Amino acid sequence: MAGKQEEVRLGWLALALTPKMGPTRCARAVQRLGSASHVFEASLTELESVGLPAEAAQFCFDGRARSAAIEEAARTAEQQASFLTPDDEAYPGRLLEIYDPPAVLWVRGNTSLLARAGIAVVGTRQPSPYGSGMAEVLSRDLARRGMVVMSGMARGVDTCAHKGALEAGGATVAVWGTGIDVIYPKENKKLAEQIVANGGAVVSEFPLGTFPAPQNFPIRNRTLSGMSIGVLVVEAGEHSGTRITARCALEQGRDVYAVPGNATNKNAWGPNTLIKQGAKLTATWEDIWEDLPSQVRMQLENDMQAQFGRNESLNGGSASLFGEQAGVPMSDHERLVMEELRQDEALQLDELIDRLEPKIVSGEIFTALFELELAGRVKQLPGKNYVRCF
Repeated sequence: MAGKQEEVRLGWLALALTPKMGPTRCARAVQRLGSASHVFEASLTELESVGLPAEAAQFCFDGRARSAAIEEAARTAEQQASFLTPDDEAYPGRLLEIYDPPAVLWVRGNTSLLARAGIAVVGTRQPSPYGSGMAEVLSRDLARRGMVVMSGMARGVDTCAHKGALEAGGATVAVWGTGIDVIYPKENKKLAEQIVANGGAVVSEFPLGTFPAPQNFPIRNRTLSGMSIGVLVVEAGEHSGTRITARCALEQGRDVYAVPGNATNKNAWGPNTLIKQGAKLTATWEDIWEDLPSQVRMQLENDMQAQFGRNESLNGGSASLFGEQAGVPMSDHERLVMEELRQDEALQLDELIDRLEPKIVSGEIFTALFELELAGRVKQLPGKNYVRCF
């Protein structure tokens, strides 16, 4: 069984390395052949009949595609990396939803991150201090709450996003427009190493050795947006490549968020225009968090509770998620209130008091709610309803 599965994986890799075979042609050929491994058994006529151009069909038929795939798989292993195909369980499900998912993903690092809820942070290579700060702060705050921060590791906003996630001790994924063995830009070599060393991943749909050709980056952008549940635009000029990512996100049904900018700054044109067109204005991490699908928020919340524990601090142990995670210690009364509140369901004040009065009196509950609101941990909704922000 393992041998059969490896043949399937090798078939995808062979097609991806075949001249004139893009993602759409590869997927169509596999669908018509019944399995990627059949590319090694099919006749020249069969290969042409399933949509392979003559040159590509000949490349597969005479064994060159298989040889190239075996060699590429060996080189990938030497790089301490792996590759994923659409038939692999670890292949990110969100990518399979887009029109032209990559036939192969080369990955260095933690492949399990690709299936987790992630936000793609994109923007100009020449951000203002405000843009750099917003990219880093928003990425840090979202990473702290369990979201995977995805970006392209380009200069500017991308680099700030990855650094923000790393600073928070969170997970980050860099999607490259080169082979995973070709670091671009070169000054980000240390950053790439940090991403992998800290449990993140470097991903590319381009074979090893692929250099940074301009045409690769728009292709990379649709993969970046396709892997994410939403795209956050920080700063981008009128003719920025970031517009391509935002457009891809909209075409793929992903949410688009944008940080508003000063109208006198040319790089504010991109996000401000997107906001006019319906993108969610984003000033803090809550603007994204409250917009997430409820099942995504609940999964992130459950993951954080599993990681940090829910009652440790109440029992005299280490600080709980709700204390240290926000950077400011909480009182015992505040922790009791936080334990009753949820992110996906509002709780009315009277019901909250009924639940807590055996432990603390109503005056202490009011004080705790006031302090939690000031700290940004709790939000009050109309009708004295309360929800937890994280």
